[in-house]
Amino acid sequence: MDAAATPISPRPATADAAVELISLTKRYASAAPAVDAINLRIRSGSYCCLLGPSGCGKSTTLRMIAGHESVTTGDVLLEGRNITRLPAAARGTAMMFQSFALFPHLSALDNVAFSLKMKGMGRTERQRQAAELLERVAMGHLAQRKPGELSGGQQQRVALARALITQPRVLLLDEPLSALDPFLRIQMRAELRRWQKELGLTFVHVTHSQEEAMALADTMVVMNHGVIEQVGSPHEIYNAPATEFIARFMGGHNVIDTGAGKIAVRNDHMLIAPADPTAPAEGTAGGMGATITDVEYQGTYVLLGLDARSATGPTGVSVMLPEARFAERPYTLGEDVHLSWHAAHALRA
Repeated sequence: MDAAATPISPRPATADAAVELISLTKRYASAAPAVDAINLRIRSGSYCCLLGPSGCGKSTTLRMIAGHESVTTGDVLLEGRNITRLPAAARGTAMMFQSFALFPHLSALDNVAFSLKMKGMGRTERQRQAAELLERVAMGHLAQRKPGELSGGQQQRVALARALITQPRVLLLDEPLSALDPFLRIQMRAELRRWQKELGLTFVHVTHSQEEAMALADTMVVMNHGVIEQVGSPHEIYNAPATEFIARFMGGHNVIDTGAGKIAVRNDHMLIAPADPTAPAEGTAGGMGATITDVEYQGTYVLLGLDARSATGPTGVSVMLPEARFAERPYTLGEDVHLSWHAAHALRA
């Protein structure tokens, strides 16, 4: 029986790798590879986010997994099966695009059912399956509306149902939230996480947003210049960045040259005091003068930007202060202050 002929059902997560990349490389005409011999194992039933700046190779990696981009050298394995040279439709993956790519002239129901129509399934059965999936993503009541009559979040749900109807083993998501407004983006990432858990599928999600990756991922893969810089949980990567690039890219870390080497200190671990304190705070390490260059109120905290006088010259630094502490002792633009940190909070960069 065609796999598409039965409704999608949750898949049990296992310890095996759903996706494995072996020395995966992509070269274009330029000398530098877009993806440079990366190795990665993505656990079955996990939510994996590929994260990095524009041009780091994350979208190219996703497209090679999907079969929308040819592989120069290396292999892509899906549940142990080599799919490197297979066409996209034969891989067992489905792609959810940034633009959603819905057919504007078809209803939500017919958009979801379209791939089953292409496989020759009868109208009654394909629409039954499509209706079932639309109900699952809370879109059953809008099944007859066309994409132009739906909001961005509603279109995303339709796109998700359309991807799921093929019963993929792995769902690939290419910047699926970037077109949404900030409020809806937060709402939709919670729904993506819930759907992934309910279905038990492996999700591989490309994003340039550190906040989005930390909110969604079991596993984060941070890429830069076509290589993988670090793989780990959001907690591991945020609290123990492996490289100076990751410390800077993840945000929330200050990279400071103390004269004895570079360290990374989280901005909420930085200690700030008026200039020339009578005595340094007990247990602190290092310390330097700085001038406040920016004050941003963020609700529960205030983010201070500073020009710090490090061992090698002026260095941009940020300090996060709880709102209550800032209210007790406000700091102002142009004010000179003293910065320090506890030794336990300083990571070697």
